[in-house]
Amino acid sequence: MKVSREQAAENRERIIEVAGRLFRERGFDGIGVADLMKAAGLTHGGFYGHFKSKEDLIAQASARAHAGTCEAWSQTADRLGGEAFAVLASQYLSVAHRDNPGMGCAFAALGSEAGRQGEAVRSVFSQGLEGFVGVLSRILPGRSAAARRRKALAAMAQMVGALAIARAVDDEALSKEILAAAREDLGIEPAVN
Repeated sequence: MKVSREQAAENRERIIEVAGRLFRERGFDGIGVADLMKAAGLTHGGFYGHFKSKEDLIAQASARAHAGTCEAWSQTADRLGGEAFAVLASQYLSVAHRDNPGMGCAFAALGSEAGRQGEAVRSVFSQGLEGFVGVLSRILPGRSAAARRRKALAAMAQMVGALAIARAVDDEALSKEILAAAREDLGIEPAVN
């Protein structure tokens, strides 16, 4: 049965959205193409009509995840100005974010895996990082653009690392302690979880 161009475009968008969520939940190798297509409500056979390879889908799904989160951060920065960093970091370092990797930051969920991927995926993660650092550089204090960028890189690294470690441990109290320590070190109030 022939699919219209509009339906094909909708199917492609659905695959990218579902893959972005499932990759963040299960990892790049934690789900195969057949299961991704099934989760998107499509058959496995149609995959290669949309993507060259699983790596192509990984790159596109990761780019979409970064863009969505970065856009939300940018809107928060525009809306809250000087208060934005505290809000963003508090939300990032929350139990809710820890417990919902499929809807959260791709860096915390997939950063260590991205380093083992091909150039296309690593390039997407580099571009995504530049977007996040750009937003943080706008809202963090500093005497110069270079100083704000250093602070933004350090804050991003600390938030991603803290969230990844908080997800990795099996002790709930320790996990919450990691998140709280990172929030305190970044100079923000404890998150409301």
